[in-house]
Amino acid sequence: MAEDSIAGTAPTGGDLVTLLDQAAGAAEAVFARAKSRVAANLMPDGKLSSQELDGAQHMAHGLSWLATYAAVLRETAAVASRLHAGGRFGETEQLTARILAGEYLNQIAGGIPMNQGEFARPRDLGLAQADLAVLFHCHLFEHGNTAAARARLVEVIADGHFGDSGLDGTLSEMRETMRRFVEDKVAPNAHDWHRKNAYVPLEIIQELADLGVFALTLPEDHGGMGLSKESMCVVSEELSRGWIAVGSLGTRAEIACELILCGGTEEQKAKWLPKIASGEILPTAVFTEPNTGSDLGALRTRAVRDGDVYKVTGNKTWITHPVRAD
Repeated sequence: MAEDSIAGTAPTGGDLVTLLDQAAGAAEAVFARAKSRVAANLMPDGKLSSQELDGAQHMAHGLSWLATYAAVLRETAAVASRLHAGGRFGETEQLTARILAGEYLNQIAGGIPMNQGEFARPRDLGLAQADLAVLFHCHLFEHGNTAAARARLVEVIADGHFGDSGLDGTLSEMRETMRRFVEDKVAPNAHDWHRKNAYVPLEIIQELADLGVFALTLPEDHGGMGLSKESMCVVSEELSRGWIAVGSLGTRAEIACELILCGGTEEQKAKWLPKIASGEILPTAVFTEPNTGSDLGALRTRAVRDGDVYKVTGNKTWITHPVRAD
């Protein structure tokens, strides 16, 4: 079939919102079928055993990716609907949404690239060609990610504007603050820091603390700002735009706070959370191990208390920010 031209039959506005909803529904339908097939394969008696799961990791991994693709398409449709209702669903936003939907629908049908050498093919999830028909019936399957749409998107983003983020006023202001900080303090120095294999300067860490980067999602009664996870995404993306090492600093604090909030005692919460939020205490993530990665359920390193100390045995592939951690 001939591909849509941008000025001709390409869907826009409310029509595109409807087609995005159709695409999300199709992906969800395929996921539901895949989930049923995988469950029948791994849970014949209704119970999942870790042994069965270990022997079918590629299938389970692929199902997780498919679930993620379906969720992204649903969220894309929801964002498009909100932007359209607010009169903010412009050409850049429409092109981005239709290209994404078209690409994702085709990857679901042909194979989702989970990494450079591992693909989740429909047959890996027990899906037959008939199970994918709902994808082929989507207009955006063939008319979403077209050459004309991609070429036009390149034209409209040439000035550096990448469309409406959909962020509220608070998050937009936060993004601009972090962007100014990055352009002023990080981007001009990042290449030199990298070439010298230098650590993130302490003064940069202190300024991040002063900006509240380590307190974003922590509840206010523990010294935090009580903001959403979305705020952490916004801040991390902007900081990472300057240098990935700076961008990951805030996430270390968030992970530590989350673990203490979920599993710590009240005494531990009172002692550690306010200090992490203020930047007085810098935590680290001691996760990744040889042959295991960051699968926290399979870690082999152990810390055993011996009198007043803990004896640690095991191996780590790397540790995030160990030289800066307290």
